[in-house]
Amino acid sequence: MIDTSVAGDLARAHLDGAVVGPEHTDYDRLRRVYNAVIERRPGAIVQATTPGDVQKVVRIAADRGAPLAVRCGGHSFAGLGTCDHGIVCDLSRMNAVHVDPRARTVAVGGGALLGDVDAAGEKFGLVTPAGVVSHTGAGGLTLGGGMGYLSRRFGLTIDNLIGADIVMANGRLLRVGPDEEPDLFWAIRGGGGNFGVVTQFRFRMHVLGPVLIRRWAYPIAAAAEILKRYRDALADAPRELTTAFTLTPDSLRLRAIWTGSTSGAEAIVERFAGFPGATQDPKTDMTFVELQRASDELLPWGRRYYSKGGFFGAMDDRVIAAMTEPIASMPVPGLEVYCLQLGGAVCDVDDDATAYSGRAAAFYWISQGPWDSPDDDEKAISWCRRTAGQLMSLSLKTNYVNEQADTGVARGAYGEAKYRRLAQLKWRYDPTNLFRLNQNIEPARP
Repeated sequence: MIDTSVAGDLARAHLDGAVVGPEHTDYDRLRRVYNAVIERRPGAIVQATTPGDVQKVVRIAADRGAPLAVRCGGHSFAGLGTCDHGIVCDLSRMNAVHVDPRARTVAVGGGALLGDVDAAGEKFGLVTPAGVVSHTGAGGLTLGGGMGYLSRRFGLTIDNLIGADIVMANGRLLRVGPDEEPDLFWAIRGGGGNFGVVTQFRFRMHVLGPVLIRRWAYPIAAAAEILKRYRDALADAPRELTTAFTLTPDSLRLRAIWTGSTSGAEAIVERFAGFPGATQDPKTDMTFVELQRASDELLPWGRRYYSKGGFFGAMDDRVIAAMTEPIASMPVPGLEVYCLQLGGAVCDVDDDATAYSGRAAAFYWISQGPWDSPDDDEKAISWCRRTAGQLMSLSLKTNYVNEQADTGVARGAYGEAKYRRLAQLKWRYDPTNLFRLNQNIEPARP
């Protein structure tokens, strides 16, 4: 149970949003997160509706020394949006999305989902690059970097972030951007939730015309040969083309997305159709918003998840062997190795321009899975970790903090120089490490 003094402070705070405790009928529903492996019981869930609510919650947590978790979409594989006994600041009601079609910008509430942003932009033919599962929280995705099907064309999500409002550890609400608190703006573009609670993000948007999508399945027995052909086919790939593939015991499944001019697009995309044993998915015509929702049913709320990933600098033969060899030993249905093509516009930004570290990567891979039975937890997690260990030995040293089900990865993810800068900024903005329920960066005195 939460300390009675904290509960009393929350009750007296005159919050606009509701405070939900264990005795409330909605408590069990509201405490659940995306990953069913995570089973925690916060002392109080505050359904914040305004920046003022967030400020009050942060001040109470700081004054009382209470654990504070911040939840946007609840999608963290590691369960970082919840905690035992402490306070969960639930931003899900702060989900307003406002598009300015003339300026081609969008203001996104800290609790909005990617699907909210996609749908708002679709009305004007505009997009902001983000992730690939629409029920992911825009906030958590952005703070870690944000990658998806539009990254090669328009950059990472953080490359399109032009400003934000953030509640600091002292309860102050700051407006940040390139010319306002530039060090803090640098830190939140990849530094995760270490520096405060973002109540609003402001993004640049882009015009996106028709999207060409093709999907194929190939025999898993031929996966190594097919991936070598796939690698060669990408040698001259324009940034308008993005591909992703999944390896399971049943098949190798490849998705190709073309976001440029339709002239000559078919010839570029169809280069993958001639690979051995290719079977094309007949359901290939969809809008971009439909594409963004295409993985939702495969990765739904309430299943059990583990994820561990990394960056490949290239897809050489050793990488291909390391990806394909473990598939036959997969112990539980639903596990997979997933790989997303990067490069293009992601590489246009200097690596030191943001806290995110991974600009040199050609691919991002994940050893992951959903499964359903708690009895399979040990087998599933062991396989994912073992497979990830093989792939990590061939990966870049830096990493992406968003997709990690294990905590304690921050120092390695950012590299020593960036981690040192982030730790010193953490000392400046959050010296007591109030915001520690994340891929944590410990404060370090300069």
